[in-house]
Amino acid sequence: MNNISLEDFFRAYFDCRQNKRNSLSALEFEIDFEKKLMELEREVNDGNYKISPSNVFITSRPVKREIFAAQFRDRVIHHLIVNKLNEFFEKEFIYDSYSCRKDKGTLFGIKRIEHFIRSCSNNYQKDCWILKIDIRGYFMSINKDILIEKLVNFIDKKYKKSDKERIIWLCSKIINNDSTENCILKSPYYKWKDLPKSKSLFHSSSRCGLPIGNYTSQIFANFYLNFFDHFVKNRLNIKYYGRYVDDAVFILENKGDLRFIMPKIKKFLEEELELKIHPRKIYFQHYSKGVEFLGSFIKPWRVYVSKRVKGNFWRKLKYLNNHLLDKDLNKEKKEHIVSVVNSYLGILSHFKTYKLRRKFLDCFNNNFWNYFKIGDNFKKINFKN
Repeated sequence: MNNISLEDFFRAYFDCRQNKRNSLSALEFEIDFEKKLMELEREVNDGNYKISPSNVFITSRPVKREIFAAQFRDRVIHHLIVNKLNEFFEKEFIYDSYSCRKDKGTLFGIKRIEHFIRSCSNNYQKDCWILKIDIRGYFMSINKDILIEKLVNFIDKKYKKSDKERIIWLCSKIINNDSTENCILKSPYYKWKDLPKSKSLFHSSSRCGLPIGNYTSQIFANFYLNFFDHFVKNRLNIKYYGRYVDDAVFILENKGDLRFIMPKIKKFLEEELELKIHPRKIYFQHYSKGVEFLGSFIKPWRVYVSKRVKGNFWRKLKYLNNHLLDKDLNKEKKEHIVSVVNSYLGILSHFKTYKLRRKFLDCFNNNFWNYFKIGDNFKKINFKN
């Protein structure tokens, strides 16, 4: 079993810390990071690498979910694996899989689905139909044995580098790891009370479930449904189809096509991947009714921001007004406010929301304007000099 090079560990480390440099675990690792990376390299190549306990907590936005945050050294390993395999995944994934891919993402997915509706309806001149489905408890339902079998076969076939066996070993170790064991709870128990069991790793079936929060979980989840993507495109011959994580949208020319494809979709998901469609999240309507997708509502001739996203904006504004802006702000809090507000304004600016952005900023209390000013046509805020 050939070793993974130390250079690969350093590359993974610098990729990992790019967006996590201010976190406590990243700062601790950064102290004497060269020595720690060499220790990590030896552990992996000697076969002694052990996964550390994750921090687990509940987050409520944009929806309530359970998050497992791996220790920084484990996140380095996650980036190492993705760096090694991503070029091969990219060649395998269909064009219209949008999650966790360079130059793709939510805005790209929204524009593609809008384009599909326009194309299928001949620019809104003829009928077409929209089917949207969602997998019930997707991350918690991923079968580890099926995932490992498919992933090992894929790596064995596509990956020709000398450290192949070590990469397979690392992937299997991460997938097989039970993140619920020895985890560190960062939220009180009552936070789990109204979280559906289908969305908690603590209640997933034996040998099922990937922790939401791990970089590898996102990539492996995309890989898992890639087989469904190819089934839809190559076996069902659906021309207008796109997927973001487990939200899949089909644009159909004929209403009767639903009776043909729906049983086949269910059968493939259940028999090949042991997944079930959420029965209350099947949407089938004429294109004129519109469709909600990735925080947008796509209607003929216009794309709106969804009610859920706008609701999140107003709740965050109220939180900032009540908890941060009623006192003097230090540098850290001001940077946090700029980051949060500009993130929301950035999302809104991709839609026709000039009036909404103005209204959003007008609702901040007077103390807000002691520190910040409006810039770039209500698309961002800046610090006052």
